[in-house]
Amino acid sequence: MRCPQCDTILPFLLCEVCGGETPEGSRFCCQCGHPIKREEAENPTSERIPCLDGTCIGTINERGVCSICGKPYP
Repeated sequence: MRCPQCDTILPFLLCEVCGGETPEGSRFCCQCGHPIKREEAENPTSERIPCLDGTCIGTINERGVCSICGKPYP
């Protein structure tokens, strides 16, 4: 994938749904909007996972529950 401004080659990810190129680090495909799977996202220690309760500001801890309200992560 090339930068449209400076023509530099950028690291990219391929969308598994549409095959479009999306800059590395993106959470959604630039072409179709589908969420991009990343290996780091599967490891909870590398990325903070917010609590599923929309009113809680906690994050999921290493035990798989919210650090504030205790709600389990499925």
